[in-house]
Amino acid sequence: MSNIKVLGIAGSLRKASYNRAALRAAQGLMPAGAALEIAEIDGLPGFSQDEEKSPPAKVAQLKAKIRSADAVLIVTPEYNYSMPGVLKNAIDWASRPYGDSAWKGKPAAVMGASVGALGTARAQYHLRQCFVFLDMPVVNQPEVMISQAADKFDADGNLKDEKAKELIGKLLVSLCDLVRRQGPRA
Repeated sequence: MSNIKVLGIAGSLRKASYNRAALRAAQGLMPAGAALEIAEIDGLPGFSQDEEKSPPAKVAQLKAKIRSADAVLIVTPEYNYSMPGVLKNAIDWASRPYGDSAWKGKPAAVMGASVGALGTARAQYHLRQCFVFLDMPVVNQPEVMISQAADKFDADGNLKDEKAKELIGKLLVSLCDLVRRQGPRA
């Protein structure tokens, strides 16, 4: 399979977030034959089961982008020992109504950046729990947890840490390998 299309989602709405910067860095670290498109989750309304069968246009667009991608890369900050509510909201919208999940079978990778010492470890583990129910095969290694993020990005939001770049590159290769093992999308 050539021309692997990966959809990247940042779990932060803040324009200058380290996670958005890490997602932009991933665009430049994609292996040959793969490309990363970024989907925005800002502006999604709070999930309501009352609206799941006729979702707002922004939700329908997100689901269409997920479905057209070969894989997803989610870059999450950690809020209160877990993933941000806006990310969970996007996951919930794209998985509903029951039986119409855009996530089902979609290969996934996760990474994150934090100013703390654990580099989003707890948020990533909670996100991986969601992947189980969503039936998403996930890259397990390498784990990319960019800790002390304020020291790893320059003032313009460029990732300057070579070890983090190396790990992101390996993660993306592993994600593309997972896509190839799974075969062409339906």
